[in-house]
Amino acid sequence: MALEKATIIVHEGRKKGRITVLFNPGEYSLEDSNNFALEYHIGQPLPVAQFMGGTGTTLTMDLFFDTYEDRIDVRNYTNQISGLLDRDSDLHRPPLVSFAWGSMDPFKGVVEKVTQKFTMFLDSGTPVRATLSVTFRQCQSITEQNQASPLQSSDRTKQKTLKQGDQLWMIAGEEYENPSLWREIARANGIDNPRMIEAGRHLIIPPLE
Repeated sequence: MALEKATIIVHEGRKKGRITVLFNPGEYSLEDSNNFALEYHIGQPLPVAQFMGGTGTTLTMDLFFDTYEDRIDVRNYTNQISGLLDRDSDLHRPPLVSFAWGSMDPFKGVVEKVTQKFTMFLDSGTPVRATLSVTFRQCQSITEQNQASPLQSSDRTKQKTLKQGDQLWMIAGEEYENPSLWREIARANGIDNPRMIEAGRHLIIPPLE
């Protein structure tokens, strides 16, 4: 069976295309975590953990590059990957990419971090061997996220009474699993200044369209 090379697929922007690694990674690691906002209440020994959402899986690996036999600058290859950190002039952000290798499900997200270590040089000082430590951060569009995991709390109107210390973004995180949707609650309740709402107020929690 022929060796299948790992590939980084650039989905959009000026660098759209495929980047094939010179050598497959010897190993990779996946890390998952959640984000919580801690609410502290007077007289209580422990805080209440308010779930804000997942931070996305990270995929981390070392990629090896060697161009010594060809006597060419190894940065011709490494810069293709480190360049995915750059802001694309058309997108106004770095592009979405996928890491694909063999039977592994393609890992879609962005390149979050690249550390380059150069370990061999020609007499001229040109680097010809390098190891890149690359971290990919899983992410997706709002449309993709809602299709994959529709919010159960968004299909009907609810009511909620504000407690001391509650903020609209906290309620949006609890009801919609997305704190940035606090404006939906503010709009439904005629709230112009979310900083001026008082405890005890009854709020309408509208369904998401």
